Amino acid sequence: MKHFTQFENKSLADRLIEKALAYKNNPRIDISKGLGKRVGCIFLNPSLRTRASTQIAAMNLGMEAIVMNMDKEGWALEMKEGAIMNKGTVEHIKDAAAVLGTYFDVLAVRAFPSLVDKKEDTEDYIFNQFIKYSGIPVVSLESAIRHPLQSLADMVTIQEHMLSGVKPKVVLTWAPHIKAIPHAVANSFAEWAVGCDYDLTITHPEGYELDEKFTKGATIEYDQNKALVGADFVYVKNWSAFNDYGKIHTTDPDWMLRESHFKNASGAKVMHCLPVRRNVELSDEVLDGQRSLVQKQAENRIYAAQAVLSMIIE
Repeated sequence: MKHFTQFENKSLADRLIEKALAYKNNPRIDISKGLGKRVGCIFLNPSLRTRASTQIAAMNLGMEAIVMNMDKEGWALEMKEGAIMNKGTVEHIKDAAAVLGTYFDVLAVRAFPSLVDKKEDTEDYIFNQFIKYSGIPVVSLESAIRHPLQSLADMVTIQEHMLSGVKPKVVLTWAPHIKAIPHAVANSFAEWAVGCDYDLTITHPEGYELDEKFTKGATIEYDQNKALVGADFVYVKNWSAFNDYGKIHTTDPDWMLRESHFKNASGAKVMHCLPVRRNVELSDEVLDGQRSLVQKQAENRIYAAQAVLSMIIE
């Protein structure tokens, strides 16, 4: 595995899930595997779980993790080819990424979308510049269109809690929010859930359709109550419009999950990637109740990252 940026195939996903669960059982079993190796964690955007879990994962493998907040502590980067740098940017990505490629064995990069330039975002332009110019393996800590480490942790969580031998019904439901939110988590979760051969239903108000390349193979249902019938796992996430790019069409509070939504899915478990705006996206009664797997997902971020780093440095 050269890079980790998206779902590749079920065979690799199964191996990564198995490896993550093994590390969860014995986190330091490969403590000498990464000795002498460094991972550079490059953040162009804020982070809590991704930052901490990736550092812990690296330490569990004996790797040194160095975090750089490029949006605050580094030079302003120019991403465009052939740019005349006579304005605010100070260093070109060609130069910065090439330098980082000589300092580290692996780069782990977080770069959010603009939600303005649809073409640039859907091409994952900024993220791919790091891959192009660093010359070393790159791990996605969330890009403009995907968050594969989160999705791997989500698959690990489902694997832990699903009934053996039974294909689970998984529902990805849109939730209200106060601002425009990227599509990366929803895209990636859909891509991994379908790729892992789960029965996936995606529910959202009309106008919030995701990019079809991520939802192919899923059932789309605009009635949330119908979608929830018989659900085993319900993944809650907000996203802005894709076709009308980055826009908010509705913030209907009825889409926020409450316990009353589960009358036809009594055994359903609820998931959310965090951070969550309580009582906007998801009610306290669900978040703090017996259905919630939210904290377990967050814990599994460590072992998902550890599995990926371990496989890359092999």
